[in-house]
Amino acid sequence: MDIRYGSDPHGLICGYLFAGGQAGIPIDLARALEWLADPSAVGTRDFIWLHFNLADAGAEPWIAQNLAVAPEFFSALHEGSRSTRIEDARDTLVAVVNDVSFEFSFDPSQIETLWVNVGPRMAITARVHALRSIDRLREAVRGGIVFRSSLLFLDRLLQDQADVLVRIVRQATLQVDDVEDQLLVGRLGDKRADLGRLRRVMVRLQRLLAPEPGALFRLLRQPPPWTDEGDLDALRQATEEFSLVLRDLAALQERIKLLQDEIAAQVGEHTNSSVFTLTVVTVLALPINLVAGLLGMNVGGIPLAQDPHGFHWVAAIVFGITAVAGWLAFRHRD
Repeated sequence: MDIRYGSDPHGLICGYLFAGGQAGIPIDLARALEWLADPSAVGTRDFIWLHFNLADAGAEPWIAQNLAVAPEFFSALHEGSRSTRIEDARDTLVAVVNDVSFEFSFDPSQIETLWVNVGPRMAITARVHALRSIDRLREAVRGGIVFRSSLLFLDRLLQDQADVLVRIVRQATLQVDDVEDQLLVGRLGDKRADLGRLRRVMVRLQRLLAPEPGALFRLLRQPPPWTDEGDLDALRQATEEFSLVLRDLAALQERIKLLQDEIAAQVGEHTNSSVFTLTVVTVLALPINLVAGLLGMNVGGIPLAQDPHGFHWVAAIVFGITAVAGWLAFRHRD
């Protein structure tokens, strides 16, 4: 049966044995250690996959004590940098893979990390939070997928990561299309905040994932001695597909930036129009306020004070000055 989260005191989420070109067989930690200690399996392409939950405090110490894991794997666990990379550490592949959490909602904080250690007989993956790519891989293993080697297992993991990114780019593109449609009809609403959130996600994904194609190309130039050419060809194809995804990601990020600039320009135009209108209203009210202030002074000699038509004369003068000022203000508005 499948080894599920919470069933093992050492943080094992699931474990599978891939032997004889057959589908993965569920395995626990005790059987995994027995299989690794069996000398009859040495020299074959059989391997085991163990997936750990690092939120369990006992997971990392158990891995360090019982499994032949490269020291670079533990160094990667505690490094501050989470940039994607794959390196050959003493004929063992150590990878840092960035993925999105299972309940991803286009929040930059939901980009998480998966640590991978792949050797000829053992593949170890470890994470803190549930991730989409590794969940897709678990579903494929439950469905009976066959891996001829541990390197092909890593290749499938990278393909699942690329598929998740393609889906994210597609969903983000639909959201950007909606914002663009709203912009064309002049209904911005709260779309500026949505664009800002999308762009932050795209920028962080690109920053974390950009080193991956280069790391894969370096690995292809100097692969570990236990790999063969067929496995490297599959990894080379995954590298090319991932590069295409990153280009789409960069193009979408540039499109979001252009939309933000267009929205900022429109908001600037609206602000300038509002300030202009406020200024004109202030200028037009100036003659009325000035005349009212002068005529309201309780001093002698106020013009037209004894004229029965004085109010009409003053009103006509004020409205005339206001009309001239309004004409001068609005004639060059366009």
